[in-house]
Amino acid sequence: MTQYRTQVKIIADVLCTARDMNTEGNGVGITTLLRKGNLSYSRMSKLVSELVGSGLLEELRAEKVARYKISPKGIQFLFAYSHFEEFTQSFGLRL
Repeated sequence: MTQYRTQVKIIADVLCTARDMNTEGNGVGITTLLRKGNLSYSRMSKLVSELVGSGLLEELRAEKVARYKISPKGIQFLFAYSHFEEFTQSFGLRL
């Protein structure tokens, strides 16, 4: 049976990509998030807008291009998520 990702797992994947792929400090583009997140453009656009609105991602505008980087609040989210994931796995559950 196919295992689908939950919305929380998708959010964690996007935040991890924004954190890990931001090597030069100028953020990552939507294309990088699309490739690593394995989502359609329309779904990723909605999700990124949601994450920017909630303060988990920061939008960096340069001319016509938007780039994204993880915010301190996003880092806190990933920290809490990883702890909760470990906790659930200790009971044999999957997030």
